[in-house]
Amino acid sequence: MDVVVLSVLDGRLSVLLVRRALEPFRGRWALPGGFVRDGEDLPGAAARELAEETGLTSPAAHLEQLASYGAPDRDPRGRVVTVAYLALVPGAAAPSGGYGGYGGPGGRRGHDEGQGGGHGGGALVPRGGGDAADAAWVAVEDVAGLAFDHAAILADGVERARAKLEYTPLAAAFCPPEFTVAQLRQVYECVWGVPLDPRNFHRKVTGALGFLEPTGRSTEGHPGRPAQLYRAGSATLLHPPMLRP
Repeated sequence: MDVVVLSVLDGRLSVLLVRRALEPFRGRWALPGGFVRDGEDLPGAAARELAEETGLTSPAAHLEQLASYGAPDRDPRGRVVTVAYLALVPGAAAPSGGYGGYGGPGGRRGHDEGQGGGHGGGALVPRGGGDAADAAWVAVEDVAGLAFDHAAILADGVERARAKLEYTPLAAAFCPPEFTVAQLRQVYECVWGVPLDPRNFHRKVTGALGFLEPTGRSTEGHPGRPAQLYRAGSATLLHPPMLRP
């Protein structure tokens, strides 16, 4: 059981990683996960492992099964098949201060400890527990040297998220309950890795049936002109779709 947990923090698509406290790959960074217990279903195992290894106890805004991985040599302990899940966490709810604990293959550290992220800072700082010596949010583009086959699993998770943003309203899962079109555009830009024209984007998302629902409120206490606030609508598929440039 392995979990790809993604969020948008500090304007970057980020993944939640843990540093292994035990062999194999002791000291290496990896996706959170572990073995499924007797009588435990897969979503329950995913939630337990996240809580034990990272301190993330708030439910993800989106959780889905990603794929199964069973290459004979993926785990030096023996034949281990893993079922990977993809979890999306809103930027406003994501643990903050997370980049500080990460070090790449050469001992490189990420951003300074205590740096907030997303749409208003996090409610929880990642902390290692169980089989994890540490936990940290890391920008996907900075990830290197993961244990096991977790680099491939992460790549599949990121591509799944990118593809689903085209045809589903999944981008709203990265946002707080009420958000502006500009915040939603930032999600698309971070996940896809491309800049988008603000006016064209606004026209597309507000024109997609059931994608966004106006709240009747606007932003207050921010510089510049107040922006209209929206919440996720009832649509499960986008029509027309939001195709990647």
